[in-house]
Amino acid sequence: MALNTIIICGRLTRDPEIRNTGSDSCVARYTVAVDRTYKREGSPDADFFDCVAFKKGAEFADKFLNKGTKVIVQGTMQCEPYTDKDGNKKYPWQLLVNTCEFAESKKTAEENGTKPSGVKTDKNGYVDVSDGIMEDLPFM
Repeated sequence: MALNTIIICGRLTRDPEIRNTGSDSCVARYTVAVDRTYKREGSPDADFFDCVAFKKGAEFADKFLNKGTKVIVQGTMQCEPYTDKDGNKKYPWQLLVNTCEFAESKKTAEENGTKPSGVKTDKNGYVDVSDGIMEDLPFM
């Protein structure tokens, strides 16, 4: 295990932004809000993590994640410093996603209005995997 490992649990603040790269691959960017355990008056109630997923992780985000989905994300933090147009040095941090899992049941997601769109389920609520979806899942 790498020393630079982070695990967060929170909700997506927006739908993932998907960008296709030229080589049959894609990149997903999304932000996860994580509630703070201890809250002080005048301080933020949550921390926001910019997440970046590649290849199968990005395809998973594209198919199954949307604003409000509660997820557990494991990955590494990386800083990509740059100089903005005014000459100021910026140090943005992003979480490079290794794994992403749902953190709530389908029933709870439906009650919260965060059920993934476009996912076919059978009468018991299970995802229909007969349409070749198994090879698209990042954890198989």
